[in-house]
Amino acid sequence: MNNSFFDKFVPKEPKFFPILKEMADVILVASDLIIECVEKADHESAIEYYKKIKEQEKKGDALSAKIFDELNSTFITPFDREDIHHLADKLDDVTDYINSCAKKIVLYNPKEIPASAVEIANLVKEGAISIGKAVAELDVMKKNSKNIKEYCLELKVTENKADDVYENFLIDLFENKKDAVEIIKLKEIMSELEKATDAAEHVGKIIKTIIVKYA
Repeated sequence: MNNSFFDKFVPKEPKFFPILKEMADVILVASDLIIECVEKADHESAIEYYKKIKEQEKKGDALSAKIFDELNSTFITPFDREDIHHLADKLDDVTDYINSCAKKIVLYNPKEIPASAVEIANLVKEGAISIGKAVAELDVMKKNSKNIKEYCLELKVTENKADDVYENFLIDLFENKKDAVEIIKLKEIMSELEKATDAAEHVGKIIKTIIVKYA
């Protein structure tokens, strides 16, 4: 249902959708890079991957700033300014956590990267794909929101899988690792990776809120 009768006749700026799509693309590129980073595991490779991920993080920040600037200069928006801003912030958070994970791998230089890091990194990419599909259909949300709801559900399922992997990692870490310093390093690295899936799920929650208001 339209918010008012006049909604049918008032043009709304479509420029936000391409910017949000670009932010989703940044997340996907960063997710591919973090998978490769944790698979390679050696310090020199980690440095190179961190540089590439940092480039994506900066790109995401610039796009988030662009959203803010457009909100300040646009009279009519596709949906609430607060919702657009909140969505852009949370999209940026996903990339930030991926970047933070890569940064900690470089700074801490752990003796080894656990196999569960690869599992969660792949789940981060799963989330990135779902985000991309959901964001790509925001501009047709009022016509058909069914697919977007499914993509948001995928994000919840992905986050639950990541939680399970992370919990099992912690159990194994504290039961079998004896080096306290390595325990701290690995826990912090894995925590940032898991937070990326949390942020991705939060993107889904924001989109579902938008659907309730406008679809």
